[in-house]
Amino acid sequence: MLDSPTRENVPAGQPFSFDPLTRRASIEARDPGFYQDPYPVFEAIRSETSHFYWEEYGLWCFLGAADLQALFRDKRFGREILHVATREELGIPEIPERLKPFTDIDALSMLDREPPAHTRLRGLVNRAFVSRQVEKLRPRIAALAHDLIDRFAGDGEVELIEAFATPIPVTVIAELLGVPVERAPDLLDWSHKMVAMYQFDRTRAVEDAAVAAAQEFVAFLKEIVAERRLAPADDLLSTLIAAEEAGERLSEDELIATCILLLNAGHEATVHAIGNGVKAILESGLEPSAMFGAEKAAEAVAEECLRFDPPLHFFSRYVLEDLDYAGLPLKKGDRVGLLLGAANRDPARFAEPARFDPFRPPATHFAFGGGIHFCVGAPLARLELEVALPILFERLPGLRIARPPLYRDSYHFHGLAALNLAW
Repeated sequence: MLDSPTRENVPAGQPFSFDPLTRRASIEARDPGFYQDPYPVFEAIRSETSHFYWEEYGLWCFLGAADLQALFRDKRFGREILHVATREELGIPEIPERLKPFTDIDALSMLDREPPAHTRLRGLVNRAFVSRQVEKLRPRIAALAHDLIDRFAGDGEVELIEAFATPIPVTVIAELLGVPVERAPDLLDWSHKMVAMYQFDRTRAVEDAAVAAAQEFVAFLKEIVAERRLAPADDLLSTLIAAEEAGERLSEDELIATCILLLNAGHEATVHAIGNGVKAILESGLEPSAMFGAEKAAEAVAEECLRFDPPLHFFSRYVLEDLDYAGLPLKKGDRVGLLLGAANRDPARFAEPARFDPFRPPATHFAFGGGIHFCVGAPLARLELEVALPILFERLPGLRIARPPLYRDSYHFHGLAALNLAW
């Protein structure tokens, strides 16, 4: 590791080195010393610079709230690149045939599209996630939270991720979309295997598992789509099947890709948001009953949970043209990394950012990204937190952490492997 004044701010054993002269850092994202608590590393780097070159990822990364706000909205950056350049021009290798069952679906996701395709796809989905539509789900979320707590309230202990944090979002998104809730174990398994493709330094085994999961997921959804074509129901899937935008229907592949994105994103991030949020509340030293006592308190607590320890930490964008940003000469086809978790701890925007404080003045955080790719499901995720967290703490007074919680081996998607609680 390189000697650097930044090392003084980082706990011993962190897999990290940084050269302030070149602004190049080596951070081993798969090392537990990092992914269990990545924030000290980024604060150490922030003390020297607002952006750095992450050697292992091979791209420039930005830490600050102002930079992320600008980069999310800068149209010279985008989520896809092959609409403005060829693979040959950029030196991007062809995708191996063995990965195409995964990548062909992934490439059709609106998360990885730019206008006009992104505009068309998001417009079709957005109407189901506007706040007035989502608000109708409040009673269902509350009833589900109470039902889940009923199952373990008498036990005096629980592993919260499996028993509470996971069933709420997966049930709600399955019901909203219109897929059988009893298939939740399959949905979770497919989602975990597909999301693993985005982690750093993935293995061949991870790739093979993701491809198999994608194929099984597609086959499952094609059966459901065929059923809905014959017998439409009051659900989002039926709406998407029937929808037209500017005279153009979704292709079936786009429909399947959109459903996979909504099912995966609709629960994966919210599971982590609930788990991370409960952990943050319990470790804060604040009294939960005081936290949730005031009007609009649940909304403020949910926002602070999302800011303090968000479920998504990394979002990349392609450079769409040769340009200069923040003194960096960037070439078409380069990628930049936007570090959402680090920006949420930016002291230029948040006073005492490493302190959990639900009473802090409102300020824009980046848990849901920004720009045209701002999370379409943000109103639903917020509602699930606002409803579920107060119910949990009201039903289980004296809630405490029973064993030290550990995060999963996944830097991008920052969430707990388990959260063992007692009361």
